[in-house]
Amino acid sequence: MAEVDVVNLEGEKVGKVSLPAKIFEVEPNRDLLFRFIHKQQADKRKGNSSTKTKAEVAGGGRKPWAQKHTGRARSGSNSSPIWRHGGVAFGPKPKDWSEHLNKKMKAGAIKSALSLKFKDKKLIVIDKLEMKEPKTKQFLGYVKKLVPSVDLLCVLDTRSEEQLNVKKSADNIPNAKVIIADNVGRKAVNVDGLNVFDIMKHEWLMLTQHTVEKIVEVYGDDK
Repeated sequence: MAEVDVVNLEGEKVGKVSLPAKIFEVEPNRDLLFRFIHKQQADKRKGNSSTKTKAEVAGGGRKPWAQKHTGRARSGSNSSPIWRHGGVAFGPKPKDWSEHLNKKMKAGAIKSALSLKFKDKKLIVIDKLEMKEPKTKQFLGYVKKLVPSVDLLCVLDTRSEEQLNVKKSADNIPNAKVIIADNVGRKAVNVDGLNVFDIMKHEWLMLTQHTVEKIVEVYGDDK
């Protein structure tokens, strides 16, 4: 079990926190990382493309003309795909692009991502991060004191008003993102989950001390 320093917003050491080896020091499974990132990207696809078939367009109830003796080609419906304003043959329909991975695979992917950040020394733990109101400049000031790059994912732990203000403060910063890994209460807004894509996308990972405790609580008992 490794220990890392806990720092405050001024970059001063205020304590230490233990990082369990079975979460932060596992051998990264790059296949799982690829699978989970692919799943997250696929889940975002809307799949809303849709065209109307012969049965869905307006009209088509009455046969346009008699079957024979008119000199015209036979036709049974003006909703046929060969008619103007007719239905579309083999056109796109709404599709669910989402993929399924079981809980064990998700846990393995999360642990692999966390372990890579810890191995690369791109993981920093702070005691807390709260703001009375959203201020991008103030948030940038905190970040620049803690890490050399603004390419950062910050994971907070509760959906309090002060932490929601931190999330809002990072909205206008291109390479920075703040998520709140608190999934208690499905109806809550502005609440995200800890995920592989965001961890791997950003150079630095910043966790609060309470976030580390939650990660250990959720993934510490996995076998």
